[in-house]
Amino acid sequence: MRDGPEFSAAAPLAALRSALGGVAAFFARVDPGTHRRIRGLRLVTAYAMAAMLATMPDVGAGLGGATLPFLAGGFALWGSVSEARATRPESSRDLVLLAIAAGLGAALFILLAPPLRHLGQAGPEAVLASGAFCVGYLRRFGVTGAGFGSQIYIGQLLAYGAGLTPRDLPTVGLAVVLAAIGSVVPRLLSGPAEHPPPSAPLSDRAGRIGAPLAMGVQAGAGALLIVGLNAALGLTESEWAITACTYVVAGSATGTLERVRRRIVGTLVGVPVGLAFLPLASAAPLLVWAAAALAMVIYAMALPERYDIACGAYAFTLIATLAVSGEHSVPLLAARAWETLLGGVVGAGAATLLLPLRVGAGEGGQRGAGRRRYRIVANEWRGLLGHIRADRK
Repeated sequence: MRDGPEFSAAAPLAALRSALGGVAAFFARVDPGTHRRIRGLRLVTAYAMAAMLATMPDVGAGLGGATLPFLAGGFALWGSVSEARATRPESSRDLVLLAIAAGLGAALFILLAPPLRHLGQAGPEAVLASGAFCVGYLRRFGVTGAGFGSQIYIGQLLAYGAGLTPRDLPTVGLAVVLAAIGSVVPRLLSGPAEHPPPSAPLSDRAGRIGAPLAMGVQAGAGALLIVGLNAALGLTESEWAITACTYVVAGSATGTLERVRRRIVGTLVGVPVGLAFLPLASAAPLLVWAAAALAMVIYAMALPERYDIACGAYAFTLIATLAVSGEHSVPLLAARAWETLLGGVVGAGAATLLLPLRVGAGEGGQRGAGRRRYRIVANEWRGLLGHIRADRK
């Protein structure tokens, strides 16, 4: 018979083995070929490499301080998330373009925000509506266009969060270079081990307004509504709500509602788990960073098929990294949950009431020749103007 000490020592080990077995089974079920795990590791490596390069004394001397690693790491991370090519040359080209797009978004915010400051604290946030529109509309131009639009918004969001001004433009330019290096090198090393995630087909709207234009209008209008709510009510972190509204908009009203549900569920799980790590933020910051890196790997694995798990993983990463960076206010960190709820509701309302998209196979879901894609852009804009005139009548 086992005595008490032996039994008490064996029980935690058995529980640990069971937990690790469950994690391994989850990884095998979600990513049977390990391709997404490799992609997740590349995301973490790209962020770390770009941020590390930005902290080297000879690289960022006199530029940005802590802002340069923040921008370079963010540009590289989200560019690697958006990149979806199968070969290394195409991936490297897109990663460079995506880094440039993020820099362009940051520069646009820097240049457009000052005239809006007289409108109050929420004024500069209105610039984010243009990035939200790009997230939806630039899907018209394929995989690279979708990533380009997303990176424009990410650049604006990071510039807003860092409080950049025109004197920070050189810092943005250097961050673009470092992000391109930090994201391209891991992709060259990962080689054929990665498989690009599948791209979601778009639905059509009846008439001449294509799905990408309708999605851009929905996301942009939702962002402007949240800016107005912030001006009236003083939201805690309104950019989180704008981001949720922007990225839940899908190729159909039904798809948007499903993404809203999954994003809210995932965030409501990820935020409390992240808050549970608050005591470790000061005592064991390396452990928190390691947990955040693992969560980003899970994010990359789950994103194509399990949007709820991906949102939960990212919510945990955001809360944990904010905590380890010195932000310990529980109300502010918990605001991630209800700001996501607000953004999701606004996004769902925009997708349902404003240019609603129906499910169907049409020009938005087809992969025709590039020339045809560009030719219908003018027709879409004419259709949108005609729709506005009809509503006024």
